[in-house]
This record gives sequence, structure tokens and C-alpha cells, in this order.
Amino acid sequence: MERFRVVPAAYVFLRRGSEVLLQLREGTGFMDGHWAAAAAGHIEEGETPMRAACREAKEELGIEIHEHDLIPLTAMQRTQQNHESIDERVDFFFSCTKWTGEPSLQERQKAADLGWFDLAALPHPMVPHEQFVLDQLNAETLTPIVTFGF
Repeated sequence: MERFRVVPAAYVFLRRGSEVLLQLREGTGFMDGHWAAAAAGHIEEGETPMRAACREAKEELGIEIHEHDLIPLTAMQRTQQNHESIDERVDFFFSCTKWTGEPSLQERQKAADLGWFDLAALPHPMVPHEQFVLDQLNAETLTPIVTFGF
């Protein structure tokens, strides 16, 4: 019998005041046409969530982030309602207010746009589990561990 597996990912919400930087997904095959964290992706084997977050920020936005500048927001265990094993995820969400460089789209084949949005006026549509985190962050009700889709 195969062991249960989860897919880990790291997300970085760049912040300036009450605003958050988001990208419009395109050409990925997952939630295209939805707004999402400007930098996010799977954690590679042997990589910590913090290292993955910094790597994704460099790959997707062309900026440098130091691990000590990441602010942990929450860890999310999520699934889809069909509970297929491929859908089991553990997501690590970080906020960051300090980086080097000007964020810009580096992977234009995966994103159509990049923009700053106030947490109280997020664009539509958004990737649902990411909107869940940002809505709770805005409401100041975000807890260190959350679940989504159960």
C-alpha cells in the first residue's frame, strides 16, 4: 500500500501598507484567469519553506528576499471536496515588506498581469484558498494553522 503524501508549497504576499502584490495567472493550467500571490510554488526536496519562498520571489518577480525578512502568516492543510490524494496540500504563507529590486513579471508564460491591491478591495476572481488567507488577514482573524476544503 502506498503511503499518504502531501504536496508542500510556499506563498509570499509582498505588502506595502494595506496593499498586497498579486499576479493574474495565465497559461499554467490551474486557476488561469484568477488573481493569486505574486510569488508562490512547490517546495523542492530538501528545501525549507523559507528558502522556497525566497527562490520563488527571485524566479517569479526578479527580487531578492532574505529569509529573516519573511513573516510567517499561517500554514494551511487543504484538499478539494473529492478528497483525491493528488489534492492533498500543505501551504506555508508568508508576508514580506522588505526586498531588494523592483517586482516585475519574470515568467510571462505563467502570468498576464501584476498589480497592487488593497486588502479590503481584492480583485475578482481570486484563487479561493489564497483569498481565504487574505480575507482573514484583513479581518485580523488569521490563525497560525488553518484548513481549507474539508
